[in-house]
Amino acid sequence: MAHDLPGWVAELTDPRRAATLDELADRLVPLAEHAIDVSRRLQALLNELNDPFKREALYGRVERLKARAAEALEEITAEITASGEERLQRVWSDWAERAGPDDGADRADRERELRRKLDAAVVPALDRQQRDVAERVAARTSAAMEDATRTLLTRVEELAKAVTDLIHDVLPLAREGLTLASRISTLSSHARQAGRGPIPEALKEASDETSRAFDEAVARLELEWSALGARSASVRAALRGAEESAFSHVTEEMTRCVEELAPEHVKALNEAEAKARTFLDEPTKG
Repeated sequence: MAHDLPGWVAELTDPRRAATLDELADRLVPLAEHAIDVSRRLQALLNELNDPFKREALYGRVERLKARAAEALEEITAEITASGEERLQRVWSDWAERAGPDDGADRADRERELRRKLDAAVVPALDRQQRDVAERVAARTSAAMEDATRTLLTRVEELAKAVTDLIHDVLPLAREGLTLASRISTLSSHARQAGRGPIPEALKEASDETSRAFDEAVARLELEWSALGARSASVRAALRGAEESAFSHVTEEMTRCVEELAPEHVKALNEAEAKARTFLDEPTKG
């Protein structure tokens, strides 16, 4: 669907339709403002394109990766701790069933005795096992973080170089718009100073040439601005993708490490639970 502007827009903004010096000057003013506006929008987009590569943004990206990895490691550590607590809870549940109804001080004594034996012979072994697994996972996570951070920074650096080259190519266009705006403003001043009445031929030729230059320059600037907007979105998506890929590398290494350590960990938990169950009958005898 076409969205045409009213006909008077071109009538009041096209210097080539001017019949007098006043009309020419009036029509040149919005052209200069238009050129300035397009140039500034292009420069703003260039700045926005460069923002993700500033030191603060880069530091923030690495810190986010570290924070997310630390949170994931904390969750795994909590699961490791919970696995040992779950085994002890199973032992206590079985003891409660065997102990029968509460019979006062005798039951309390037997519970204290069982707790003492567990604290002496089982809990330290569980703690060592949990600590060992957690430390090994943390070490693998640290190594994965170093690798992921290195890859992330390399990718950001490569992207930054491409963006810098792009900015260097486009920036002259934005400056061209400002130069054109200055040229148009100067021409408008000359029209004002020339007095009133018909437009002199020399001034008309200069105006027509400037109008053609304006049409060509603004068309290039508008096209570049549109293309740069799409490129900016692609850069943001690429940076986000690099960050997510780095985090996935870390979590995958965590998962792989946990899977490798799982058999050994389960075996240690089984042994600790079996050891704890050897004490179940002793306290229940009173």
